[in-house]
Amino acid sequence: QVQFVESGGGLVQPGGSLRLSCAASGSNLGLWNMAWYRQAPGTTRELVATINVAGRTNYPDSVKGRFTISMNNRKNTLYLQMNSLKPEDTAVYYCYAKAAYGDRSRESWGQGTQVTVSS
Repeated sequence: QVQFVESGGGLVQPGGSLRLSCAASGSNLGLWNMAWYRQAPGTTRELVATINVAGRTNYPDSVKGRFTISMNNRKNTLYLQMNSLKPEDTAVYYCYAKAAYGDRSRESWGQGTQVTVSS
């Protein structure tokens, strides 16, 4: 099973940028389809970005053109670059992994990192 340590959250002004990191251990991230989710207080968890084992990415319209998901296989780390941040991007952000091979029911979540966009 893969475990994660997330970092990079914090307080940023509207229009600013942050880069979230999700460092993996226990497994090679190249074996997992990866995603970032976020959850604001009182809301359900929302999908923010996905990247599959082939490197294909996908984003909802709410973040398309502003957020970029990427993976550094050498560092075994997933990233989320967030630009042009808006107050509505405020949430706890979680990295997520779903096995792409073998037992595909395997999944794992990061512990979450708080992102607050406010002036």
